Amino acid sequence: MRFFIDTANVDEIRQANDMGIICGVTTNPSLIAKEGRDFKEVIKEISSIVDGPISGEVKATTTQAEDMVKEGREIAAIHPTWL
Repeated sequence: MRFFIDTANVDEIRQANDMGIICGVTTNPSLIAKEGRDFKEVIKEISSIVDGPISGEVKATTTQAEDMVKEGREIAAIHPTWL
């Protein structure tokens, strides 16, 4: 069984990672917005903490398939291990 933390709070992520209880992180633009931080900065920080899969999502306002693919590729380039 693999455990993933679903948050954008880097302090919570760091704590769970330091305890050795997570395999990766799931987050999304809404969770990151609640933290009041820039999406890409948070993903970069998470990737510096967690050595495992990080699931980030494209924005809900992205409606065209081509734009979703482009945005997904930009997000994926931040960290080499994605779900």
